[in-house]
Amino acid sequence: MQNQSTWSRLRWPIKALIIGIPLVGAIWFASEKGIFDDPGAEPTTTVTTTSNSGNDGENSGNSTSTTTSAEQRSFAYQAPKPVNGTLKGVVEVGASGFNSFVVRMDKDRNYEVVSKDFGESLVYEGLATTEDIRAGLKKYLAKMFDHGVQNKNMHFVISSGAQKEPKTATIVSELKKMGYVVNQVTPEQEGKLALKSVQPPAYVDNSFVADIGSGNTKVSWYEGNTLKAIELPGAKYYEKGTPDEAVAAEVKRGAAAIPKAKSEVCFIIGGVPFELAKEVRQGEERYTVLQDPSFYKSDKAKTKSGLVIYKALQEATGCDTFVFDWDANFTIGFLLGLPV
Repeated sequence: MQNQSTWSRLRWPIKALIIGIPLVGAIWFASEKGIFDDPGAEPTTTVTTTSNSGNDGENSGNSTSTTTSAEQRSFAYQAPKPVNGTLKGVVEVGASGFNSFVVRMDKDRNYEVVSKDFGESLVYEGLATTEDIRAGLKKYLAKMFDHGVQNKNMHFVISSGAQKEPKTATIVSELKKMGYVVNQVTPEQEGKLALKSVQPPAYVDNSFVADIGSGNTKVSWYEGNTLKAIELPGAKYYEKGTPDEAVAAEVKRGAAAIPKAKSEVCFIIGGVPFELAKEVRQGEERYTVLQDPSFYKSDKAKTKSGLVIYKALQEATGCDTFVFDWDANFTIGFLLGLPV
């Protein structure tokens, strides 16, 4: 009898295993590397989770609320960087203080934040005389000029909420005496400007934007090519003695206008969202996914009121992904609308 090779003497089940194991391994490797992915597929919201058991590192001392253990999600989106951009500065005069930004912006309106300051109070903390205000403004602006912003590229915007505060008029008067143009915006304009700064183009069809300010909340979204914006109560409604229940009901009525298709993601900014995001930020990422409103506990009146608004937005829209953008503000939206 002719001698048979080792391979020919093997039974077919054994041969199948020998052939199949490397083949399965090769398919798995290709799948992990994305070889089978469709390069023309539409962008999707990618969220990952990590364990979070409370505050971390440098933010823990600045927090205004406390947290409990939960999984922390991350938002996998990278904003495009500007190419050969110009430095521009903008100061928001808000209902509770000043926010300022120095940004580098290119001809395609791509931008990156070079510096930012939140919550500078100046007159709101007792700089009562016009001399104090003028000196404080000069000191404040000097820090921005140090970054290389030219005087002609410095802009001031008075938020719609701040316009309701009588003390804002003194600040506006001093700025005008210093030779600056002071831009005032309506709540609708503010909502639209917030959307321009925070909503990535890839998410126009499945997201809306919320800006929870002290004086009011602005909510905006696109319907076709039309940009819609509405005004809702702000986080300082408690100062007027308005009940939480009444505010929650008003927010829900307003948010009911947001199309269901736009409620997959909410890009959220504002003072209270800033405080909530600090609690769960994982490092220096630009986008932080907020936890569910029930996750946060606070003894601060403004934060508690902001949580009422946040919860009402969530319940009205069914959205479970609220993404805070550390580098967005409606005033940056204002800059985006200026000639390059």
